[in-house]
Amino acid sequence: GLLLARIVGTDSMRYIFLLWNLILAAVPLFLAWWLVVRVRKHGWLKWQQLGLSALFLGFLPNSFYLITDFVHLRETNEASLLYDVVLLASFMWSGLVLGYISLFIIHDELKKRLNDRQAMSIVVATFLSVSFAIYLGRYTRWNTWDILMQPFGLLFDVSDRFVNPSVHTDTYVTTAILFLIITSLYMVVYKAINATRHL
Repeated sequence: GLLLARIVGTDSMRYIFLLWNLILAAVPLFLAWWLVVRVRKHGWLKWQQLGLSALFLGFLPNSFYLITDFVHLRETNEASLLYDVVLLASFMWSGLVLGYISLFIIHDELKKRLNDRQAMSIVVATFLSVSFAIYLGRYTRWNTWDILMQPFGLLFDVSDRFVNPSVHTDTYVTTAILFLIITSLYMVVYKAINATRHL
């Protein structure tokens, strides 16, 4: 609604890309639901569920990627800066909610098969890989499709950051910042949900 109002009011499509980013952010929720349905019927260690898990992990960074869309925020003559802040924030929070619900569904299913520490370790490792993927998407412009379309280029770019870490300090700093933000927010939400379950 905010985006449509801005387009109509300013005759500008400046932030139309947010709509596509939000659509991509919703994909992991569908994949998480589909995966859990299949896991409950057929178990997790079948190739179909493992493939679906990989697909889920491949798309999950899109939900949290909207955090970085604030790099597009700037003063324009089209709308007030405050309006654009609210617009971007609404998309960011929508993406975060979609991502957290997606991972919470998977986390809940993991706890049925593993102890709490093991399940949480997988979630934390997932957030670390998501944070790295967000960095790759924002700064090196790789996206989910490139896993299939340009796997060797992506593999070379990723491996270079591990082989030559001193050249890519920005990779580690950005990944660490994103990891701390999205993981700490999830922990707050996770603890809050668990607290309400015991009321």
